[in-house]
Amino acid sequence: MLCEVFEVHRSSYKYWHLRDKSISADKLRLLSEVKQIHRESNGSVGARTIADIATNRGFDLSRYRATKLMRELELVSCQMPQHSYKKGAKEHVEIPNLLDRQFDVIEPNTVWCGDVTYVWVGNRWAYLAVVINLFARKPVGWSMSLSPDSALTSKALMMAYESRGKPSDVIFHSDQGSHYTSRKFRQTIWRYQITQSMSQRGNCWDNAPMERFFRSLKTEWIPTTGYCNFAQAKKEITDYIIGYYSQTRPHRYNAGLSPNESEQRYWKQYKTVANLT
Repeated sequence: MLCEVFEVHRSSYKYWHLRDKSISADKLRLLSEVKQIHRESNGSVGARTIADIATNRGFDLSRYRATKLMRELELVSCQMPQHSYKKGAKEHVEIPNLLDRQFDVIEPNTVWCGDVTYVWVGNRWAYLAVVINLFARKPVGWSMSLSPDSALTSKALMMAYESRGKPSDVIFHSDQGSHYTSRKFRQTIWRYQITQSMSQRGNCWDNAPMERFFRSLKTEWIPTTGYCNFAQAKKEITDYIIGYYSQTRPHRYNAGLSPNESEQRYWKQYKTVANLT
């Protein structure tokens, strides 16, 4: 009678009722891996990212099955919805927008992007400057300070320049913040023989990779209430940049690979081609 009321075939009900209710060892391992990936990201990853990371680790997992597993484990992503930004259209009087949103870079250490954001530490704001190598969206330089000045951005650029082996013919792109237009920072740019490029005023789309990185940092890692003190903030953010973001987190621009893995594959292929020639 119930099958007739709910328009379910009796054979389908019988198959469902007699199904094997035990959980296989493979599914247990997969559930454990999904929980581990969610824990590593501080609860920030969604089904798509979980599927990418699990697949890179040898598990055959689609985003749709990842969604079902997250629902089964009661896991929730803390990613923010999309936001509409205003657009500007005025270039700097001395520094042109050389990059012009050409964010697809085919070699490492040819184009870097930089920006500054703020983080709550105890009872005040701290400021974080980051430099990203556009080739694999890998952070190569960063610095934290209680003042958003030119010393902060210069330290981040200095770290990038030294850690990447003092490359030549690099373009550095940023917004028109005073910490990038000041005499001190421009002297640092000149000393390293780096070409400077700047976004149009008030146009965040001209520096979209940096905006995306800071959004990931704040939604995936930084607590909504901030950090207790400056030292804790510096340690946790460094762990995110060096560890989770660079080493583990898949990036859509890198075809699902982490920034470190993307660069390693490039250099392996580069050496192979060099040996053949």
